Amino acid sequence: MKKLVLLFTMCLVSYQSWSQNIQLKNFNSNELGIERSIKIYIPPSYEIDSTKFYPLTIVLDAEYLFDVYVGNAILFANKEEAPEQIIVGINQNKYNERYEDCSYLKENSFPTEQGEAFYRFIRSELFDYFEENYRVSPFKTIVGNTLTGNYINYFLIEDYPAFNAFINVSPYYAMDMPTLIQNKVKQLNTENVYYYLSTTKQNSEKRQAAITNTNSLLSALSNEKFKYKFDTFENSSKTASIGQSISSALSFIFDLYSAISKEEFDTNIKNLSPPDAIAYLENKYVEIEYLFGSNLKIREQDIFAIESIILDKENGDYLKNFGEMINKLYEESPIGDYYIGRYYETGQKLKQALNYYKSGYMKLPEGDPNADAYYENVERVLAKRDGTYTEPKN
Repeated sequence: MKKLVLLFTMCLVSYQSWSQNIQLKNFNSNELGIERSIKIYIPPSYEIDSTKFYPLTIVLDAEYLFDVYVGNAILFANKEEAPEQIIVGINQNKYNERYEDCSYLKENSFPTEQGEAFYRFIRSELFDYFEENYRVSPFKTIVGNTLTGNYINYFLIEDYPAFNAFINVSPYYAMDMPTLIQNKVKQLNTENVYYYLSTTKQNSEKRQAAITNTNSLLSALSNEKFKYKFDTFENSSKTASIGQSISSALSFIFDLYSAISKEEFDTNIKNLSPPDAIAYLENKYVEIEYLFGSNLKIREQDIFAIESIILDKENGDYLKNFGEMINKLYEESPIGDYYIGRYYETGQKLKQALNYYKSGYMKLPEGDPNADAYYENVERVLAKRDGTYTEPKN
């Protein structure tokens, strides 16, 4: 019992800590002719760093989806697996507004007059408001479930998709929607579009068939601009699958933001030359900054991820470039000096090698357990300079 009380207390404290960053706003919509209730989550860092921009996420059915999405977004951001986001939830269930908001014509699957007004409310009014009043980056995501999961696709099939990422949780697709999506995906040729689709066995046979058919259509498409992931949660209820879907979608959509994984290394990096590997790493972080507004330094673990390529290929010719990149990013670290020293030592320029090894050694804090091992570089070069060095026996 004590453990349950402690767990509840921890969850309550955690919820209270991030719920303090949520604002409730009555938004006066000219398009809808009424006020709409929205929730806004602003990351804590927003007030701390005035130079930082944030991806914008719109969550429909906010009464059910908003807290789930915000909680997962905070977890992923804290683990550096996704950028912090500004998250806007639109309440749609107090008076069953979702049915008018997301209504469509059965004869062609396009929005009704009310559905078009809700579209303009999001596409014009909300976009304009947040772009004028908040620091939002170019990357935008929209989230929907069942009926709202169908509706979010109207922002995909338009001439210029309003969002970069679409999270469709067990969508109730309109009859023509799968074909409309298929046709649009074939035409994508500029920005990447991330499309996440999920289902559960708890869906009705009719809904399940529509989702399965859509997955078949989308899986068969070949367009490098269309990034697609499909999940089936075999043993989950509709409610449980919401949280599973959102966490899976965040991992998929923001994969670029994460540190280099083994899969990314094996697929994109392993066979690159040293200059191409360095360029790949630099371009990865340029794209992160452009899309997500996050001015990240290249992570040390990503630097080490390409280390083997720099060391093993082309006789270490790019060790100097590698070391200079590290020194620029982590001036206080001895690692950059080590690689530059190794470059000069390989080229028998012992004076320069000695200078860099000594410089790196001086950066080590007092009592560092690696100090003796690092100083062996200095001793080795001194021995080479004096002609007393002998190669160690294997």
